[in-house]
Amino acid sequence: MPGRIEDYALVGDLLTAALVGRDGSLDWLCLPRFDSPACFAALLGDEDNGRWRIAPVAAYDDSAAPAATRRYRGDSLVLETMWETDTGRATVVDFMPRRDGAPSVVRIVEGVSGTVDLRMDLRLRFGYGSVVPWMHREHGQLTGVAGPEAVRLSTPVPLTAHGHAHTADFTVTAGERIPSVLTWQPSHLPPPGPVDPFEALRRTEEYWSDWLKPFTYDGTYRAAVVRSLITLKALTYEPTGGIVAAPTTSLPEQPGGVRNWDYRYCWLRDAGMTLEALLRSGFTAEADAWRGWLERAVAGRPQDIQIMYGIGGERRLTEWTADWLPGYEGSRPVRIGNGAAVQQQLDVPGELMDTLALTLSSGLRPQRHLIALQRAVLDHLEKVWSRPDQGLWEMRGEPRHHVHSKVMCWVAFDRAVRLAEDHGRPGPVAHWREIRDRIHREVCERGFDPARGTFTQSYGSRALDAALLLIPRTGFLPPDDPRVIGTVAAVERELATDDGLVRRYSTNTGGTGSPDGLTGGEGAFLACSFWLADALRLTGREDEARTLFERLLLLRNDVGLLAEEYDPVTGRQLGNFPQAFTHVPLIRAAYELDRHATGRPGKLVL
Repeated sequence: MPGRIEDYALVGDLLTAALVGRDGSLDWLCLPRFDSPACFAALLGDEDNGRWRIAPVAAYDDSAAPAATRRYRGDSLVLETMWETDTGRATVVDFMPRRDGAPSVVRIVEGVSGTVDLRMDLRLRFGYGSVVPWMHREHGQLTGVAGPEAVRLSTPVPLTAHGHAHTADFTVTAGERIPSVLTWQPSHLPPPGPVDPFEALRRTEEYWSDWLKPFTYDGTYRAAVVRSLITLKALTYEPTGGIVAAPTTSLPEQPGGVRNWDYRYCWLRDAGMTLEALLRSGFTAEADAWRGWLERAVAGRPQDIQIMYGIGGERRLTEWTADWLPGYEGSRPVRIGNGAAVQQQLDVPGELMDTLALTLSSGLRPQRHLIALQRAVLDHLEKVWSRPDQGLWEMRGEPRHHVHSKVMCWVAFDRAVRLAEDHGRPGPVAHWREIRDRIHREVCERGFDPARGTFTQSYGSRALDAALLLIPRTGFLPPDDPRVIGTVAAVERELATDDGLVRRYSTNTGGTGSPDGLTGGEGAFLACSFWLADALRLTGREDEARTLFERLLLLRNDVGLLAEEYDPVTGRQLGNFPQAFTHVPLIRAAYELDRHATGRPGKLVL
């Protein structure tokens, strides 16, 4: 059975990524891209859905499992799992070298002291665990073929077939290094060139060291920021610059529940926040590539802009279910694709305009077609901003007039006015200003509950939404406005848990049904919890902000990674993992808390 979500670590090659468990089992890997079908899918089922495990023989007996500790080698994506047994110590080094067109996973067993008896268990399955490949030996390699795909394993360890698994027991002694390399290729092509595992290790460590050279932040939270930045880089599809929300699908927001989604795609609303994090950290090349992906993805008619796209800018992300997978801890359905791509979410034009303003203020020059698209987007938004939508959280219930969406419509026209005034961009500025002010008045009149002193999730609703914490960051109202202070207090009162973590919204609305149209509940949303820390700082409650932020840092797993959500009752991470939307606000909060405490420069002024 798969481990807890926080028991996994990430390795990747900027084309795809793998999750390796604390038990030494590689339980999730999609090849050759993030959004390709998985060839190891035990994460969403069991070992018969595909895994590749290397661990001491004793570790296969849970009652006698030896101690294991993990770390990344320095500031890199090279993972070390250290095993200590009664007879000796050994380390398994896992990484994915950067290669064009032939992604590989390298696993090197290193003897540290004494001797350690280990076992390798390879269960290759294509098509998300549904296809058992034809396995044969060729050119000294074990090869699995099914349809268009082939995977080759090169290792000095002699494996034996048992049913649909290949296993081997072997011993490593002090100073010995035993490598295994698994490489994907199209099945109709000749084998790619071999991988020198030790040279690949050297180059991979060198790559991450070189990549971090522009990073100069040395503040209090440097280690957490570095790991979050490396995670964002690892979630980048290098050929296009797109950044996936997470490398996984259908890790549940509630174990055994139905809130299971495919996050291996790129969301427009993530663009501005991610760009800010990259630019503030000195990674202008990555920011420029992400912006380039955005410009290509949204090219076309404004009414056709989607909330998300594929890593290459693909628009059709048809959602279907992998019925043969039992799901993580019985959480079904297992979804492939994401039907929310066709939803109406009116915050997206605001996110797009905010990103355009950010690129210009930071010196990144957008392509001419995106500047031209601005006018068409605003013309379209003028016609539709007053309509209900599905909102930031992609509600699958009835459309509503979501306050956050309206605020982001205000942002769209506000940023257009700013671009015209500050950068000389042409346009009907007076008209845009009038629409902006009209939206502002409506939100303050219809989206604010004066009896409770808070903005609400949607017009006429008593429900709250953690996205309301973003109001002061957008500039819609200043942080010291009583309505902002009241909203922050209301979110703390109605959406926060006892230890200060924040739910996105209430899924239990007293018999009226959840606003998202789904059954069951979910954990505290970690991005929203970082938003609360930022809102506390903005409203003058810095000590409380720092306390909450440092509490959130303690929720990271042993290698510094965070999922989408956290269950404070069971103490477990929930949702897809690791989650870019969680690590981005971590970076912002760290910078802002350090800047405010030390007076250092670093705030990116828009």
